[in-house]
Amino acid sequence: MSNRYTRTALSLHWLITLLIFAAFPLGIYMHDLPLSPFKLQLYSYHKWIGVTVFLLMVFRLYWRMTHRPPALPESMPRWERIAAEGVHYLLYALLLLIPLSGWLMSSAKGFQTVWFGVLPLPDLVGKDKMLGESLQQIHELLNFTLFGVLGGHIGAALKHHFIERDDILARMIPWLKRS
Repeated sequence: MSNRYTRTALSLHWLITLLIFAAFPLGIYMHDLPLSPFKLQLYSYHKWIGVTVFLLMVFRLYWRMTHRPPALPESMPRWERIAAEGVHYLLYALLLLIPLSGWLMSSAKGFQTVWFGVLPLPDLVGKDKMLGESLQQIHELLNFTLFGVLGGHIGAALKHHFIERDDILARMIPWLKRS
């Protein structure tokens, strides 16, 4: 078995990463803007990114189920293996739940999601102001949870590269030198 992820897995990882690092600051920025056509356009972009992340994650989960990832090094302590697996499952769950919570929130607030301004997606729930506000809080909590988990994920990858000096990070960055 290869000690590298497939090109498809690498592409999905980095594309989703790029989209997340675009959507999060956009969400923070647009949140407190006064209502205007500009703010509505930013919300559209944010939703487009969210739907795209959701669809890419569905494909990524399919890919992961049909293509085993490379095994973690035998030298890695058991608790680290369990933590790494748990963090990956948590990231996958968050990357599905966050776009879904945003879609639900938009539906409850009465704003249909139209992917790339072309494909109207069905509302998942009826218009309900209180539900929309609750879903907004859930959406925000999930996003901040994601960034906490991502911080740990990135920190662990850097620890393995600079302190442990193993190939964990090199498996996900094709141009990185391997030990």
